[in-house]
Amino acid sequence: MSPESVNQKPASAGGFPRPVLFISRCLGFDSCRYNGETIRDPFVEKLKPFVETGTLCPEVEAGLGVPRAPVRIVLHGDRPILYQPATGKDITPDMLAVTEAFRNETQAGEFDGFILKSRSPSCGFKDVKVYKSDGKDPRNISGSGSRGTGFFGGAIAETFMEKFGLPVEDEGRLLNFTIREHFLLRIFTLARFRMVKESNTIQALIDFHTDNKLLFLGMNEGGMRELGRITAAYNKKNLADTLDSYEKELKKTLVKPPSYKAMINSLQHAFGHVSRDLLPKERGFFLNLLEEYRDERIPLSVPVKLIASYAVRFDNGYLLRQNLLSPYPPGITDITDSGKGRDY
Repeated sequence: MSPESVNQKPASAGGFPRPVLFISRCLGFDSCRYNGETIRDPFVEKLKPFVETGTLCPEVEAGLGVPRAPVRIVLHGDRPILYQPATGKDITPDMLAVTEAFRNETQAGEFDGFILKSRSPSCGFKDVKVYKSDGKDPRNISGSGSRGTGFFGGAIAETFMEKFGLPVEDEGRLLNFTIREHFLLRIFTLARFRMVKESNTIQALIDFHTDNKLLFLGMNEGGMRELGRITAAYNKKNLADTLDSYEKELKKTLVKPPSYKAMINSLQHAFGHVSRDLLPKERGFFLNLLEEYRDERIPLSVPVKLIASYAVRFDNGYLLRQNLLSPYPPGITDITDSGKGRDY
């Protein structure tokens, strides 16, 4: 079951590549929720001008109309089922067919990331309510139930997040600034690498690695060094193998959000390229900013923007090409933070 492609645009905007995202269709693309409504998520709306999207509503694809009676996950006996209490229908076979078709028809490199509807019995990939029946009739709920994954969303996470290393989030978790920033960093970096694969030249890979060296240092120093080793080991007979190895290591390098310690280390390396040109008070000011960032009093963007201003001021070619200074379009996100969804 291929997702419907919408909102397609030219390959880049403002110098940034366009990540290709799968987004649950109800998140601002169609009025396909059970109650016939759509959800205008502010972050998804901000993303739309900067990305290409494929969308799908698994419940509609499974044959449920709009509007429709709600469905729920019920642990019936020893297995979960997708059940529609108002009609008494077990939707499980149809939903499994939709899910399997999507997994079979979607290539690993087709999307750079996924945004799913949170807590949905179909699209939710975590924290979905699971009811427990009495074992005789799925309409008879017994006990408080538990939390699990939706049928479609759980399969997406298992295949594309755990197996292929792609970012998978939901609109609820993306209210958290740290999660949102990490998601953006990953999808735009993966989109840049997709352009490297399309160019199919070693020079494009060398340029990509050089442009992202400080970013990788701030994400995972061990990963940065392994990516450098893969690039240096290239010979003209194995570019495809080199790109494949690099992509696998790249996804591992990006999978965890940067720690304060690692990112400060990267910023100090960047600062070393301009510090000799600064006045003592300017150097002290920057180092104080790093301490404020370490203490979580300011976001990462503050010391990064200051480094960027130094790069422009001194026309430092190495820093000006670093994606750390501008990993994604500045108009997408802000520093608002729900404080929810944090799991690291």
